[in-house]
Amino acid sequence: MGLGHMRRNILIAHALANSPLKPIVLLIAGARRATAYRLPPGTDCLTLPALRKEPDGHYRSRRLDVTLRQLIDLRARTIRAALQSFEPDLFLVDNVARGAVRELDPALEDLRLRGRTRCVLGLRDVLDDPAAVDRDWTKASNVEAIESFYDEVWVYGDPAVYDLVKEYSLCAAVAERVRYTGYLDQRPRLELYATNGALGRLRLPPGRLALCLAGGGQDGGVLAEAFARAELPPDFNGVIITGPFMDRDLQERLRSLAEERPRLRVIEFVPEPMQFQIHADRIVSMGGYNTTCEALSLGKRTLIVPRVRPRTEQLIRASSFRDLGLLEVLHPDHLTPGALSRWLASNGGPPPAARGRIDFRGLERLPGFVADALASSREPEGKGVGVAG
Repeated sequence: MGLGHMRRNILIAHALANSPLKPIVLLIAGARRATAYRLPPGTDCLTLPALRKEPDGHYRSRRLDVTLRQLIDLRARTIRAALQSFEPDLFLVDNVARGAVRELDPALEDLRLRGRTRCVLGLRDVLDDPAAVDRDWTKASNVEAIESFYDEVWVYGDPAVYDLVKEYSLCAAVAERVRYTGYLDQRPRLELYATNGALGRLRLPPGRLALCLAGGGQDGGVLAEAFARAELPPDFNGVIITGPFMDRDLQERLRSLAEERPRLRVIEFVPEPMQFQIHADRIVSMGGYNTTCEALSLGKRTLIVPRVRPRTEQLIRASSFRDLGLLEVLHPDHLTPGALSRWLASNGGPPPAARGRIDFRGLERLPGFVADALASSREPEGKGVGVAG
């Protein structure tokens, strides 16, 4: 559903497409924005009617005037039908073992009964604080789901930074399925898009670039507005990428602020934000997995203002990288235009090269992980790889 989830899985699809495996990949995405991204050869995307996740963690329909139960039933039937027809060798599920409101249960049960598809759960490096993960996994019966349906669990991280098995005290039945891929180096995405045109079209005056990234935008408004009101250093331009889900009234307010400031621009959505990140001297962003990996992959000086409600995942991740000296963190309770102004004006140099400090070889390893999974498959003659994001 989130933009980061989609970008991560499309990046994985590109890594597999460029490997000797040359799989046929069907992406199943929870938001229509997935179709805005450039897909590799042999890959297509099925988009589901969209959900919206509220600040309290509950779901509702984003667009259709139907009940949550009706929407989940529609999505579940669509996923199951797609997998029955596609018959993948490998089904890679992103982040939520049973899908939103257990919408994957019928498909997972069907795949296990057929007995020919290897099922893998892909997880970020950090999920949430341990108490919340224990509570949420118990409520969702995730351990039982992993034991019943999944052959492996791939963690897109480095246990030297955050050891998911240890931090969440995962039971032996789950821990024995876990394989750490390493972090996903985001630089290959730059090969898919021109890196000069997007910034040039903004017609900014000459100068250095400070970039503000608000994620999908649904809860990034406070950060974006603080950045819009911050004082840019004299030789800096500022660009805010709001995300497509930001409240329209707030987007208009940001554009009004930008009209008063010749060195500030506001953009709603770009399919490839790294077109801007590659040129940035300073990055201010929320702390999602993808955005953080992008900044670290490029070696940019970065200030993370993490989300802390309803989950502390971003705060935990940002704090782990801060402790390694790779980025800086500002708690959202201390977020003000003045705080951003002071950070933007500070003279700290670029951070140490992250790729020399942590494992960033996830994309290199994933084709081998897929090959290993397929080699152990009971029925090796299938059509492709299914990815649910």
